[in-house]
Amino acid sequence: MSGEPGLGFEAVIFDLDGVLVDAEVWWDEIRIGFAERHGRPWTEADRAATMGANSFGWSTTMRDRLGLADLPREEIEAEVVEAMVERYRAEGAPMITDAVETVRRIADRVPVAVASSAHRDVIAAALESLGIVELFTAVVSADEVPVGKPAPDVYLLAATRIGIAPRACLVVEDSLNGVLSGRAAGMTVVLIPNEAIPPAPGAREAASAVLDRIGRLDIDALRRSG
Repeated sequence: MSGEPGLGFEAVIFDLDGVLVDAEVWWDEIRIGFAERHGRPWTEADRAATMGANSFGWSTTMRDRLGLADLPREEIEAEVVEAMVERYRAEGAPMITDAVETVRRIADRVPVAVASSAHRDVIAAALESLGIVELFTAVVSADEVPVGKPAPDVYLLAATRIGIAPRACLVVEDSLNGVLSGRAAGMTVVLIPNEAIPPAPGAREAASAVLDRIGRLDIDALRRSG
């Protein structure tokens, strides 16, 4: 990553699932269970179709791909969200090594935010489980914007809420749609691939930098372009 010496980032915006908590597998398991209860399979292609979508988007996709036209979208959303929240309460957050420590370290330097495709109740349950709610200047769900990732809306709203220009924000992501979302918002994006559910092809090439783990995130070593 190139840029003038000293031209650093003024804020860091983190994705949630796959970056701060290793809960992507939970989403899959809950959706698989939902599909099975309705006598349908839930495939890898189905999972890919929901990646990055907000709650309206993924619940609509589930209804359509599972052929459940008579089932209200809102019921699908409510059942999946409730299952996720209950799992956080019962099991605690599935931890990613060094994630909490990294957020604390960076929050001592610049404002930090979360911009996630997850429902706001799921985000709240995750951050409460991690014990870091108070560190974030802003927490934004894609349910608050018209279109989820890969559209830039959720990252632009996060930048607005923390009062930092998009070009001065660093995004931390684990998926192709997330990387494309951050880039579309005019931000610099670091990709940290998640071993449980690796990013789609093209994510590494689209990111400004790639790290093997979140503990290596160093806003002094990274520089934004002017």
